[in-house]
Amino acid sequence: MGQTDIRVTPIGLGTWQFSKQKNMAGKFWPTLEDNLVDRIVSLSIAGGINWFDTAEVYGRGESEKALSRALKEAGKKPGDVIVATKWWPMFRFASNIRETIGTRLELLDPYQIDLYQVHQPWSFSGETAEMTQMTELVNRKLIKTVGVSNFSARRMENSWKTLQKSGIPLASNQVRYSLLDRSIESNGVMELAKKLGVTIIAFSPLAQGLVTGKFHDNPGLLKNIGLRRYNPQFKPTGLEKSRPVINLVKELAEKYDVTPSQVALNWVIQYNGDTVVAIPGATKEAHVKENCGAMSFNLSGEDMERLDKVSSIFK
Repeated sequence: MGQTDIRVTPIGLGTWQFSKQKNMAGKFWPTLEDNLVDRIVSLSIAGGINWFDTAEVYGRGESEKALSRALKEAGKKPGDVIVATKWWPMFRFASNIRETIGTRLELLDPYQIDLYQVHQPWSFSGETAEMTQMTELVNRKLIKTVGVSNFSARRMENSWKTLQKSGIPLASNQVRYSLLDRSIESNGVMELAKKLGVTIIAFSPLAQGLVTGKFHDNPGLLKNIGLRRYNPQFKPTGLEKSRPVINLVKELAEKYDVTPSQVALNWVIQYNGDTVVAIPGATKEAHVKENCGAMSFNLSGEDMERLDKVSSIFK
């Protein structure tokens, strides 16, 4: 993970879906019963995943609490897995990082916060003040490493510079990245991450399920996709724009005897070397098996270049 001593698997598990619909962010997903959450976490571990990403805003801590419970059910002791969470900055000052860390630790107890991230770049304070607060938490050994999320190249560099003054590396920048959203390759984020040695954590690496082709094959599914229906990529013109990518993903899935989602995930974690890791979510046991299976094969260089070419319109 960046220039830290934390080693993560190329695929982690995103846990937004553990929110129990407790706030607006949580209502994006159906309520998952505790036993299903436990199975998703235990199957992820059994499949080789060693890290989990959650956040304060996911159900006002419900996801953090559910993750801690599931890890305990799986028999994992503190230090056995890597836990990442995020501070929510909206309508807050940087001092709130220090004020709320106790709640984060309480909900995740007994697991430490290996990676603590600023969830968005918008707060009443700038990134310099936020990183100063994060530095204090590292020095007090309340967190192990620091990351950011949804930060532009400029904000990422400012964060890196502030942490560097205390000899602390900026571990990561968590951003949207998939075959159908490659904007970080054109806005400077990817280039700077490689230059500074910052890991890119790709969220929505399956473009909210779009890259699997299920909506292209069965448009009737679009009636039940919740808030995603407002995304232009799910409109008829958006589906047609991405169809060439979907067709190639399906072709390669047959070639490698894997699923389309595994092709898409494998490209995300391979194409930029060690710079990018991904955190797909899972609401079903089958999703977990697919996520883990994405680490079991390697697309050839030629096939990765074919995917690069056909998806370049999404840079």
